Amino acid sequence: MKLSDFDFDLPDDLIATRPAQPRSSARLLVARGDAITDAVVRDLPDWLRPGDRLVLNDTRVIPARLSGTRQRQSAQGPVTARIEVTLLEPRADGGWSALAKPLRKLREGETISFSSDLSADIEVIKDGQAHLRFNLTGPDFDAALAQAGAMPLPPYIAAKRPADEQDKTDYQTVWARHSGAVAAPTASLHFDEALLAALAARGVTFTHVTLHVGAGTFLPVKVEDVTTHKMHAEWGRVSAEAAAEIAATKAAGGRVIPVGTTALRLIESAARGGRIAPWEGETDIFIYPGFEFRVADGLMTNFHLPKSTLLMLVSALMGQDRIREIYAHAVAHRYRFFSYGDASLLLPG
Repeated sequence: MKLSDFDFDLPDDLIATRPAQPRSSARLLVARGDAITDAVVRDLPDWLRPGDRLVLNDTRVIPARLSGTRQRQSAQGPVTARIEVTLLEPRADGGWSALAKPLRKLREGETISFSSDLSADIEVIKDGQAHLRFNLTGPDFDAALAQAGAMPLPPYIAAKRPADEQDKTDYQTVWARHSGAVAAPTASLHFDEALLAALAARGVTFTHVTLHVGAGTFLPVKVEDVTTHKMHAEWGRVSAEAAAEIAATKAAGGRVIPVGTTALRLIESAARGGRIAPWEGETDIFIYPGFEFRVADGLMTNFHLPKSTLLMLVSALMGQDRIREIYAHAVAHRYRFFSYGDASLLLPG
């Protein structure tokens, strides 16, 4: 299975830099069996059945991009350097792994100041990353980070424009609860309260799980034999209540449809034993054609970039030839791609 098998021509102007407004006005490509239908996200209740269950990732994206300064004494007096930091993931010891630019201007033991309230000590510099320990924890850290930080837009958007205040709303789901992600579960960005109410009225139920999406989600595949690619690890949790809800839906004949690849990867991680069960820990599950799905009966997801692990995931669900047809249709009909783009509802035959 070659990386080139997952390539296609994507016009640059189809990568969205802003989301549709309102959220549920984004376009929705529905692929059901052999058919493709062009719809709108607010039509989603029409495509689901009473008894279906949507699985939602309730992670909250933190404003992980920080700009700060470090000071150092020299023979000529204090010297200041500007440092740009992108938080990657919380560490088990309470610190954070981060990218820092320029890393060469930092030494272990120094402090970076981000605001009058927020600073971090550099504990370790290793493997191109800095391990930081902030001066605040808990709600105090969250509040100071919200003031000092910017949303960590995907590199494909950040290359086109900087993050701004609007992104703090746009790049967050309406049900975001548990802080820790540095990238959004972007299929979930299409939902607003009116759509959730319409789905509930249709008889669709919801289960919340948590997967803290890491920056590794944007890492390119660099091996030609995709089966040798090593996935990044991300922390997730499927509670006992969530596992029971999903199992009950399966037993009753309803469909379990994750919203987003993160929710799908998490529930399939929790079902490695053969059926869904409570689960907590780090998952590096890599889903590519040949994968046996144990829980997901479909998927709502955005349109993914060529040669990405997410394109491999949807190919595993729908089949490689079918995904080529779907994506050719999406490009020809000018669907908007990636994090702020349009959505697809993928329902295998």
